Amino acid sequence: MPDANPEVGITGLGQVAISVKDVERATRFYRDVVGLPLLFTAPPGLAFLQCGGVRVMLAQPEKNGEAKSASVLYFSVPDIHAAYQRMKQRGAQFEDEPHMIAKMPTHDLWMVFFRDTEDNLMGMMSEVST
Repeated sequence: MPDANPEVGITGLGQVAISVKDVERATRFYRDVVGLPLLFTAPPGLAFLQCGGVRVMLAQPEKNGEAKSASVLYFSVPDIHAAYQRMKQRGAQFEDEPHMIAKMPTHDLWMVFFRDTEDNLMGMMSEVST
């Protein structure tokens, strides 16, 4: 596989857009259930939340399109069991329970999956030191 062009200068992921039907409902979910800080809202119907060093933009699809399922976002958490319990208490609908995905040389990789208010599949992941 050829090397990426070093002149482009990509330094990381700055923002992720999630297509939603109801921006206000989705904002409440990501702010109040998931726990992402709301940065700001902007017309027409945009909401921006902070997730570590990445902004999450919630928006209705452009050109009167139908909201499609988003790519799966994996939110990193230090304690997946505590995060799972906290979100479950706040009303999150989980697909499963936290479970180990893989044993790595220095940690175990744990994941759990949930649905947002727009039926997008999202994940939480935790790298647990061994």
